[in-house]
Amino acid sequence: MTESVQRIYPIGTVGTPWGAAEKALWLSQQPVKRSYPAEVVSPLQQILTAPALTECAELQSYGTLDYSQYQLGAYPLYAVKSRQFDAAKPLLLVTGGVHGYETSGVQGALLFIRDHFARYASIANVLVLPCISPWGYETINRWNPDAVDPNRSFVAGGPSQEANAVLALLSQFSTPLVHIDLHETTDSDNSEFRPAKAARDGTVNNNWNIPDGFYLVGDTDKPQPEFQRVMIEAVSQVTHVAEADDNGCLIGEPLQQFGVVNYAKKSLALCGGMTDAPYVTTTEVYPDSPRATPEQCNQAQVAVICAGFDYALAAAGVSV
Repeated sequence: MTESVQRIYPIGTVGTPWGAAEKALWLSQQPVKRSYPAEVVSPLQQILTAPALTECAELQSYGTLDYSQYQLGAYPLYAVKSRQFDAAKPLLLVTGGVHGYETSGVQGALLFIRDHFARYASIANVLVLPCISPWGYETINRWNPDAVDPNRSFVAGGPSQEANAVLALLSQFSTPLVHIDLHETTDSDNSEFRPAKAARDGTVNNNWNIPDGFYLVGDTDKPQPEFQRVMIEAVSQVTHVAEADDNGCLIGEPLQQFGVVNYAKKSLALCGGMTDAPYVTTTEVYPDSPRATPEQCNQAQVAVICAGFDYALAAAGVSV
């Protein structure tokens, strides 16, 4: 059940979309809180020195985010890909950190690379983008410095540098068999990000209940219910799965099965809709739960990736 009381954001005028001044004020209030080089890039480079990975994985720079206009400098973007791509093999895609504040999406992707990349690279082409929004990671933010949500921008010529860089990279590859996009739903969605969005857009915000537990968001146009079910079953061995609210919903969407709702990903320009992969899901970890540790959150992301890959590969006739 959603809350009917509007939370007034401290920037802007209620009912009036932000202009340049409001966006500049918002940006001035976004301090750096952690380090992308120290927490993402350096660990990633170290992981790739492991003997099991040096032969099958390579680090690819796929662009640089240039925010020098805001005196923020530049952020290099990295993907990890199979060293030897075989056109006869399916492509398995993982994306993390589209919303930089969703920590386990980034750290879970790194953990998957460390512990499981080599196994899947022996039977498929694997591509992992662990942190699509590095400025968002550093400032623990949903948006980029332009006050744009990258996860509503995965469309050709869209307003997000982050999304455009990913789309340019993926244009070099075949359609993935499976795409797993790693996210979190946090208490700050209600306390900060949804009120900020309403203020930016000049609309009214009605908060939703934050689900206590993990859930998945499938694609309305290709829901693949058995694929989703297998991943929910796997993650339930790691952390608890969210129950529906009193209206049978999660984040305002009707429950499709235990722990699963659907979004129309492509029409919403979501990362999960940017390819024509037949198997698609978006993870939603709840890191603010007293019943889940940061390690459980990271491992939940890994459990979904492995279960989803195993299911899709088996459905494609590839022995796992």
